[in-house]
Amino acid sequence: MTAFLSDGAADTLVRLTDLTLGYRRHPAVHHLSGGFRDGSLTAIVGPNGAGKSTLLKAVVGALPPFGGSVTLHGLEAADIAYLPQQAEVERDFPIDVLDTVLLGHWRRVGLFRRIGRALARQAEEALAVVGLSGFERRPIGALSAGQFQRVLFARMLLQDARLILLDEPFTAIDARTTADLLDVVRRWHGERRTVVAVLHDLDQVRAHFPDTLLLAREPVAWGRTADTLTAANLDRARSMAEAWDDRARPCRRTAP
Repeated sequence: MTAFLSDGAADTLVRLTDLTLGYRRHPAVHHLSGGFRDGSLTAIVGPNGAGKSTLLKAVVGALPPFGGSVTLHGLEAADIAYLPQQAEVERDFPIDVLDTVLLGHWRRVGLFRRIGRALARQAEEALAVVGLSGFERRPIGALSAGQFQRVLFARMLLQDARLILLDEPFTAIDARTTADLLDVVRRWHGERRTVVAVLHDLDQVRAHFPDTLLLAREPVAWGRTADTLTAANLDRARSMAEAWDDRARPCRRTAP
C-alpha cells in the first residue's frame, strides 16, 4: 500500500506536483507528488539510480522539470542551503578553513563586504560546534574527508537557512564525524528548520529521521519512517529497480 504525505497541508514548505525529472530527455523521477512540511526532518532513500540526488537538484532549482512543478512557499534563494555530494565539491582552490566557512555569509552580506570581527567570530563558533576549533588557518586541501565535511556543515550553520538539503552527507566519513554531524542535524530540527537528506544507511534513518521518502524513480512510499520502511515497500523498491530499462525512449518535455 503506497502512503504519501498530504500535499495540501497549510504548513507545506516545498510542494511537488506530478513532478517528472531527468537528463537528456531520459526520465529519472516519474510523477512524484507530495510535500515537505515546515520544520520536518526527512530522509530520501532508495536503490542506486533511483533519482534521489536528482530530486534535490530540482528543489534547489538546478534542474528544470520535464513535467509537473516544484513550489517553494515563502522561500527566497537565501533561505535554502544545499550540500551536494563531496565528489562534486571543488577542494583544489587555495583557501583555508576559516575563509571557506565565511562563505556561508555571502548571500546576506555580499562577496565584497569587509568581514568584520563579529562575522569572523560567528565562523569560529560554527567551527567549534562541528569540532574544528584550531583548524581556522589550515588549507582545505590538507583535510581528511571527515574534516572537510565538518567544514561544509559549519558553513551551512552560517547560512542560517530555513530549508537544508543534504546529498549523502555521511558517505565515506568516519563514525565519530557522522555522530557529530547528526548532532548538528538534530540541532537544526530542534530549531524548526526543514531538513531533507539523501541517505543509504536504513538503520541510521530509522534512528534519526522521523519521515522518509522511499523512491525508485517512481514514489514507493512517503510518510512516517516506520510506515515507509516496511519489508513490503523495500521489496517493491528493489523489484522496481530490477525492472528499470535504461534503453527506454526519451520523454517529451512538457510546456510549463
